[in-house]
Amino acid sequence: MEMLHNNIQLPGQWPPDNMNSRTLEPLPVPYLDNPPEIINIDTGRQLFVDDFLIEESSLERHFHEAEFHPDSPVLKPETPLEVNSGFAPMAAPFNDGCWYDPQDKLFKLWYYAGWHSGIKEGTCLAVSEDGIHYYRRNLNVVPGTNQVILPPSGWRRDGSVTWLDHETEDPMQRWKTFHFYRTPAGDLAEVRASRDGIHWSEPKRTGICGDNSSFFYDPFRKKWVFSIRSKVKLTDRFRRARRYYECNDFLNECHWGAGQDVFWQRCDMDDCMYCQPNVRYSPKLPPQLYDLNCVGYESVMLGMFSIIKGFDEADNEVCKQSGYPKHIDLHIGFSRDGFHYSRQNRQPFIKCSRSGGNWNRGYLHATGGICLILGDKLLFPVSGWSGESPVNGRYLYGGASMGVATLRRDGFVSLNANWTLQSVTTRLVQFNTGSQLFINADADEGYIMCEALDCEGNPINGYTLDDCIPAQSDSTKQRIRWIGADLAPLAGKPVRFKFYLISSALYSFWISQDEQGKSGGYLAAGGPGYKGAQDV
Repeated sequence: MEMLHNNIQLPGQWPPDNMNSRTLEPLPVPYLDNPPEIINIDTGRQLFVDDFLIEESSLERHFHEAEFHPDSPVLKPETPLEVNSGFAPMAAPFNDGCWYDPQDKLFKLWYYAGWHSGIKEGTCLAVSEDGIHYYRRNLNVVPGTNQVILPPSGWRRDGSVTWLDHETEDPMQRWKTFHFYRTPAGDLAEVRASRDGIHWSEPKRTGICGDNSSFFYDPFRKKWVFSIRSKVKLTDRFRRARRYYECNDFLNECHWGAGQDVFWQRCDMDDCMYCQPNVRYSPKLPPQLYDLNCVGYESVMLGMFSIIKGFDEADNEVCKQSGYPKHIDLHIGFSRDGFHYSRQNRQPFIKCSRSGGNWNRGYLHATGGICLILGDKLLFPVSGWSGESPVNGRYLYGGASMGVATLRRDGFVSLNANWTLQSVTTRLVQFNTGSQLFINADADEGYIMCEALDCEGNPINGYTLDDCIPAQSDSTKQRIRWIGADLAPLAGKPVRFKFYLISSALYSFWISQDEQGKSGGYLAAGGPGYKGAQDV
């Protein structure tokens, strides 16, 4: 059996193949029902996105949404290929990927230019110095353009994902990509690798999958995972869902066969509760899981669930006739074992506007890598469709652009206290390295203090509330101090941390080996100041 970084022990059969695909009951999250006796917290910032870390709390949990940067859209159709003769203008990721490349010190965006034009359509590359504003550079794949991958004649590209592999020992496989194609002989998907993200290897065929399939890397288990579009029968209809296939070798083990993938994720009755009542099409149908992208962020796997509201397969024609894009919002989820996802908040994390004339009216798509880190902010590159075409007028696939949504770092969930003294106590945790306790918190109008407790719940001498110096600022990285002591004597020992708050919000905590507050956690798609996949 496999033991994870947080002391979750996986069963002998992994991935599990016992998930219930045929009801609308919420899917199980076993580690929340039976958490480890002692949770290891050596890796990454510890987020309060579920109850995994919490023994008891009097604080109120707040869920936060990302907000679009005022300059959005930051990339829109401008070149002849993107304008697509006015048919269906598009300059936006269709998943694709957006990463910070520490070698070149640039943000790099792969995106789809010209929706299903059938003429020289393909994958393009744009770059940015600030993570917000992107520009095109002429490359030598197709002279005078920024194209990097072109499909064979007669093929139409669909969904794609590009990934920066920090851990590979082969520099020719530093970048990895997946493309789904519609061909005269049928649908298929291929994978490739590249040294520079511009010049790619010969493709290798994957196993059978549907459009909007994708892949990601689980850095905690060192596995490549394919997120495979499939269907399950729910409420007498076939609904979009996801299957899961993992492997060690991205290029040489990408062709899964029958029985090698397992059912993974779907929507459930809790998603039904949050369907918008004024959706114009098929509002009584339960929502569907249209896409699922994942990435390692700090101590968890972060999942972006693309959920389509009120659709079955026939409703694509409804949208086409009515001339508006599909209603897809982006919802957030978190996993501590890489397979089961907790989604305690079913409200959209990033939502489409549903308003005519807006660049993000509908059909939102996340990117491979999901989010970038820029100082105290997370940046989420997101594609949106306006449903407008110079040639077709109102058209469901018209007018695709990209915006950037922002969020406080670790800012998915906070534990909030009012003007009275309130607290949260962790389960028994253990760290083996490090001596400094850091928090991400807004205590500008109050304060936060902490004490360390032994296994019986008694304050440990030197780490009591009386020994603690209050934290009283709004900062994504501030140190908790005790008079005359650091945490080195507690390393290797089970302890509980009890945080006391007044008029404050606590987002995360972690143990660091130095006063710079490096967490050792994973950095999603990266950002300036980081050399690799982890904050080390």
